Amino acid sequence: MDLSMQGLIDMAIPWAIKIVGAVLVFIIGKWIAKKLTGVVRKLMERANVETTLAKFLGDLTYVGLLILVIIAALGTLGVETTSFVAILGAATLAVGLALQSNLSNFGAGVVLLLFRPFKVGDVVEAGGALGSVEEIGIFNTKMKTPDNKLVIVPNSNIVGGNITNFSAKDTRRVDLVIGVGYDDDLKKVKEELWNILNADERILKDPPPTVAVSELADSSVNFVVRPWVKASDYWPVYFDLLETIKTRFDEVGITIPYPQMDVHLKKED
Repeated sequence: MDLSMQGLIDMAIPWAIKIVGAVLVFIIGKWIAKKLTGVVRKLMERANVETTLAKFLGDLTYVGLLILVIIAALGTLGVETTSFVAILGAATLAVGLALQSNLSNFGAGVVLLLFRPFKVGDVVEAGGALGSVEEIGIFNTKMKTPDNKLVIVPNSNIVGGNITNFSAKDTRRVDLVIGVGYDDDLKKVKEELWNILNADERILKDPPPTVAVSELADSSVNFVVRPWVKASDYWPVYFDLLETIKTRFDEVGITIPYPQMDVHLKKED
C-alpha cells in the first residue's frame, strides 16, 4: 500500500468515527425525543388538557427536542454549532415578527383551551359574531350563525373582548315588554298575563315569573313579563308568548295601542 492510500485511510477513519457517532446521536436522540414527547402527552391527558391543545403542544415539544438532537449530531461531526444556534435564533425572531398576529391568536387559543369559557356546541356572542361553536382551534374559532353561515373568528378578537355564553346556564329569563292602552283595566291586564304564563308548562315555577308595570310611556302603559325557562326552550317560549298575548288580548278586548300624538290647532281671527 502506497503512502497516498495510507494517508487517505488515516484521514477517513476519524471522519468515519465522527459520522457513525453523529448517526448514533441522531438515532438515540430521536428515540429519547419520542419518549419524552409521549410522557408530556400523557401528563396533559391526566390533567384533562383539551385534545387540540395537547396534540399541538406535544408536536411542538417533539420538534423542539428534534432540533436539539440535530444540533448535537452536528456538534459530534465537528460542525461549529454556536453560529448555527445564532442563525437559528435570528431566523426564529424574524419569523416571530412576521407572524406576530398569528402568535397573538395562538396565545389566545391556548387561553381558550385552558380556561374554557365555552365549549363546542355552546351558543356564544364573541369577537363580533353570534352563533353555535363548531370548532375551537389553536388560531381561530369556527361558529355557525342562526342562518347557517360559517364564521371564522381569530382567537385574539375573542379573548380581547366580552364573551357572552348563552348555553353556560341551564335556565334563562325571557324578557318581554307589553304595552296596553291607558283606558284598559290594569288589574285585568295583569290577570290575563298571569293566566297565560300559568298555562304554559315550559315556564318554570322556581324562580317565579315577574309581571309588573314598568313604565307610563307616551302612548301606552308598559308591563314587563319575565318568565324563567330552560335554556333550550328560550326561543320557542319567546315566540309563543308574543303570539298568545296578542291573541288573548284581542279576545278579551285589551288594546295594544299604536304610537300616537295629539295635535291641537289654534284658530286665530
